[in-house]
Amino acid sequence: MSNEETTASNENAEVGVRFADLGLSPLVLKAVEKIGYETPSPIQAESIPHLLAGKDILGTAQTGTGKTAAFALPLLSTINVKASIPQVLVLAPTRELAIQVAEAFQSYASQLKNFHVLPIYGGSDYGGQIRALKRGVQVVVGTPGRVMDHLKKGTLKLNDLKAVVLDEADEMLRMGFIDDVTWILDQTPEQRQVALFSATMPREIRKVADTYLTNPEIVKIETKSQTVDKIEQLYWLVRGANKLDALTRILEVEEFDAIIIFVRTKNATAELAEKLEARGYSAAALNGDMSQSLRERAIERLKNGKLDIIVATDVAARGIDVKRVSHVINYDIPYDTEAYVHRIGRTGRAGRSGKAILFVAPREQRMLQSIERATKSDIKRLELPSKAQVADKRITQFKAKISGAIENQDLDFFREQVVAFAEETAAEPLDIAAALAYMAQMDNPLLQPKDIIEDKPMREERRDRNDRSRNDRERGDRERRPRRERDENMDTYRIEVGHNDHVKPGDIVGAIANEADIDSGNIGHIRIRDDFSLVDLPKGMPPKLMDHMQKVRVRNKPMQLKLDTGPRGGGERGGDRKPYKSRDNNAPHRSARKPHRGQARD
Repeated sequence: MSNEETTASNENAEVGVRFADLGLSPLVLKAVEKIGYETPSPIQAESIPHLLAGKDILGTAQTGTGKTAAFALPLLSTINVKASIPQVLVLAPTRELAIQVAEAFQSYASQLKNFHVLPIYGGSDYGGQIRALKRGVQVVVGTPGRVMDHLKKGTLKLNDLKAVVLDEADEMLRMGFIDDVTWILDQTPEQRQVALFSATMPREIRKVADTYLTNPEIVKIETKSQTVDKIEQLYWLVRGANKLDALTRILEVEEFDAIIIFVRTKNATAELAEKLEARGYSAAALNGDMSQSLRERAIERLKNGKLDIIVATDVAARGIDVKRVSHVINYDIPYDTEAYVHRIGRTGRAGRSGKAILFVAPREQRMLQSIERATKSDIKRLELPSKAQVADKRITQFKAKISGAIENQDLDFFREQVVAFAEETAAEPLDIAAALAYMAQMDNPLLQPKDIIEDKPMREERRDRNDRSRNDRERGDRERRPRRERDENMDTYRIEVGHNDHVKPGDIVGAIANEADIDSGNIGHIRIRDDFSLVDLPKGMPPKLMDHMQKVRVRNKPMQLKLDTGPRGGGERGGDRKPYKSRDNNAPHRSARKPHRGQARD
């Protein structure tokens, strides 16, 4: 390998480089802008130009450094969507990673018509994968064992393959897949591009690189082990409660002076800041689209106490040094460990202590482990404040306001009004005070049991899910009895999984509850047929959520959720039906989260 090694880090990465500067195709760049990404991570900035130039890549980078976009964006820029044949093959060590990478390709290709990506992995039905391959796909993402099986069966052909990506090669070595990987590489055309990414570079991986890569560009993303003093670090595992609701509950109970909340995209800064403003917080967005003067004004307001919360991206928050920042909240987990250290370094300034809270989705727990190693910290799990704690905090603050008014305000006029009202109505003074207290707290009620979801321990949550599944099965046993009157607040939706897929009511309830953040109690009647199922859900599902739900998997099959248009009388029909059309409905909803999928080997 004669090419010079390129080393990049967040410290020395070229400041000011944007995705528009890297040579991506206009449609891919449009998708990136639509997602809201601002600037490339170091590995993206280094790798994308090389891959666009057709060169092989040998990359050393940890999980969470943005590797997927580093290879997906340039390879999508060169793909021929008119040819429905495999042009890119990505090998990943686990089912979880294969699905994640396939979803990322789909997202980055949102502006490419007739683009198809297929994840293939062990433990799922061969038939569906074979049918998808026959229909035609441009990108295949798979675990080595299942890819090898398809190649041997002749159901996957790599004659026209342009590029192969080995993602987390050292993990594939650790899991015993390296022989399968080399066998697969032997089946690929001689003239194809290879990108190999690995967190470490053991001898066996170096041997693969020497054998199968041609004069590769070497990109190394250095991650320094860093300690973080005087900052209490906590994480909340995203489940149960909606992220925004969880954030609000944390803000209500935490004693904070000023907070910086980090999100991944510039679009998210504005959206979250607006939602926090609507909930009564003094919040503002900070992103790369803002002029320097607006950015400086927001920071100055934060310093002066006229603003309490800034929602920012990594780029926009560079250089913020505000002593009163007591908390940093990572609403979206950062791309890499160094970004995390930079983020939480916005608190604990000038010798003060600080607190950092990290929201971690189930599939992001490996990144949490990387952060703990890099910071030499044991990040403790945060339990969401209970509704009783939230209520106690609100009551304490309410009493403090009353005490402040008694001590600092001239109340003579108001005493006169209370006395006059008591004389006119013979009302008890305590009742009058209670009525006034009720009126004063109406905008921020002291007790809100309906809007607070308890964050149940995992065992209790699993027990509830089992009880719910049993109840759903019992309900299914009663399907042949006369149906109860249909709820006018529900719509019936069709999903393309049924008895033939061994689906159970609990599978459907779990997938919908997790992805749509719909409380299980609001999921209505479920009817499972041989090759499809029907489920009643609250009216007004937003179009974006509808689009997302079509791709959610139940029993390893996309549910393809659509509004049901079949007849109601003597049962539901199968067959073709009209595609779902977006309805003009502004009903609020919770943003969907990606479900956790357990890792599985072939």
